[in-house]
Amino acid sequence: MKVLLLGYMGSGKSTVGKLLAQKMDIPSVDLDDKIEAKENLKISEIFSQKGEIYFRKKETEVLLEQLESDEKAILSLGGGTPCYGNNMKLALEHSKNVFYLKVSIPGLVERLLKEKAHRPLIKNIEEEELPEFIGKHLFERNNYYNQAHHIISCDGKSPLEIAQEIEEKLV
Repeated sequence: MKVLLLGYMGSGKSTVGKLLAQKMDIPSVDLDDKIEAKENLKISEIFSQKGEIYFRKKETEVLLEQLESDEKAILSLGGGTPCYGNNMKLALEHSKNVFYLKVSIPGLVERLLKEKAHRPLIKNIEEEELPEFIGKHLFERNNYYNQAHHIISCDGKSPLEIAQEIEEKLV
């Protein structure tokens, strides 16, 4: 069984993925971590040294490896992963358990302001411009995110509550 978690940065994919994996006693796999290990570079370094096109090709390659492995796992995708190439199609074909962790724009702003310095995509964006930036991104990505089998509304819920909600919906 593969359980895939997708959503915007700061939506809790990695945190919820780890909790869910503990509850189910299966591995938690973060796609970005796998890419970094394979390339021996941080995601930001891959982008700056090799470019986004290279990164997106590598991302699809590593995603496919994970989806085709026989290992049971909770797989947390990068925020942009579903939106490039045929990644969303691959995800839906390889798992019946694709979950979109949906967080409102104000919820994402609140979460991301705390970790802005560690997020290359938003670290140079002014605080007052963040809601508009996130809103535009979500508008572009919603078509992909909303194809998930399950949409979990995450506002006002703890990571543990979200993990429990996902576990109840697994097929």
